[in-house]
Amino acid sequence: MSKRGNVWLGAAAVVINEQGDWLVVKKQYGGLKDMWSMCAGFVDAGETADQAIVRELAEETGIIGQVEGIIGVRSGVIKDIISDNMIIFLVRPLSEAITITLPNDEIKDVKWETTTHLLADPMCSPMVHEFIRRLAAPLVLGSTTPPGPQFNYTTYHLFL
Repeated sequence: MSKRGNVWLGAAAVVINEQGDWLVVKKQYGGLKDMWSMCAGFVDAGETADQAIVRELAEETGIIGQVEGIIGVRSGVIKDIISDNMIIFLVRPLSEAITITLPNDEIKDVKWETTTHLLADPMCSPMVHEFIRRLAAPLVLGSTTPPGPQFNYTTYHLFL
């Protein structure tokens, strides 16, 4: 068992600038390695989920953000053992300058990108695609699309 136990809680951010571009990162490891995805990470002991995503955004991009609200929850079970849960926040960037050194141990690349380019990119996370489509229309419940092809979920739900 990992230090997180069998119940995981993470936070992710949909970050959209005034031009409508989305902030995406390419991680160096994990199920979304080499794919464009949202800033995300685990909630640490002693912090709330919204504090965690503001911290992760700053660590992964150097951008300071302000949480606007919750826009989704992803809940899945990995290999019938681990309850993997993530709260997805809409975060307003207080600046757009990417100020971290790239690549580093965690992040390979960071960029602002149009939704048109992200939807056409096969190396973009299916969860990013899902949020782009869902945020362009009225929010409704339901998706069973995994966040990326490398994830081995026995069950998976995305509530928007």
